[in-house]
Amino acid sequence: MVWSKRTRKPIVSTREKASRVPEGLWVKCPGCSKAIYSKDLAANLSVCPTCAHHFRISATERLRMLFDEGRWTEHDRGLASTDPLEFADTKPYKARLAAGAAATGGKDAVLVATGLIEGLRTVVAAMEYAFIGGSMGVVVGEKITRAIERAIEERCPVVIVCCSGGARMMEGVLSLMQMAKISGALGRLDRARLPYLAVLTDPTTGGVTASFAMLGDLNIAEPRAQIGFAGPRVIEQTIRQKLPDGFQRSEFLLDNGMIDLVVDRRELKPTLARALRFMGASARLPEPAAPDHEPVP
Repeated sequence: MVWSKRTRKPIVSTREKASRVPEGLWVKCPGCSKAIYSKDLAANLSVCPTCAHHFRISATERLRMLFDEGRWTEHDRGLASTDPLEFADTKPYKARLAAGAAATGGKDAVLVATGLIEGLRTVVAAMEYAFIGGSMGVVVGEKITRAIERAIEERCPVVIVCCSGGARMMEGVLSLMQMAKISGALGRLDRARLPYLAVLTDPTTGGVTASFAMLGDLNIAEPRAQIGFAGPRVIEQTIRQKLPDGFQRSEFLLDNGMIDLVVDRRELKPTLARALRFMGASARLPEPAAPDHEPVP
């Protein structure tokens, strides 16, 4: 072949060669800008080992972290929104629901399950921020209400892990009704003298904060979590004042008596277990798999 007809390969610089790292192998911490090996981050419950920045995690990861041996029984998985208002903005609500389901593998923004937390049988509802910002619609309200009712029936405590942008505007007043619905169910749980622990993660805002997120017998937040009703910019524009540093962060709320504890995620499970035992929860074995199944001694 004549040299002039040879295919010329582009010259790749040493810098470009060095930057070819498999995607997802390293994660940059937004808190300290350090690069963290993904497997090390996962082993540390998605908490930066340098600055303790808490990365957001999925509802499934949350349940795996809280339940003994990462085992649980999920409830009401098949519930899905029917788009009651046939809502559309920049795209139809049904398309948003489909995108949320594809991103998370679930049908709405909460996962409800029963399992053991250090041997204590507990009903846990974990909200999923990747599904339309963890917003609360009819299905979220129904699943959490059913979770509370199941806890009353089985005489076990409730833990709700809140992570939400608030009520879901695509369902209008039907979404706002869930605030009263869940609060009413929690009132029945209280009258049954069963514990409810609220875990507030980043972010917990809007109608979720204005209802069940702040109704726990103990309200526990993760470090630096944003917790509030309206956003800081909305508040500043309304009162025409500059907000103090750290406003709506969990540490600020703790200092001002709005929450009870700020707990590192790596200490959350034992903290929940201690609180539940203090409130009277006792260790219980899982229910038999079938009526003729003998209980484990």
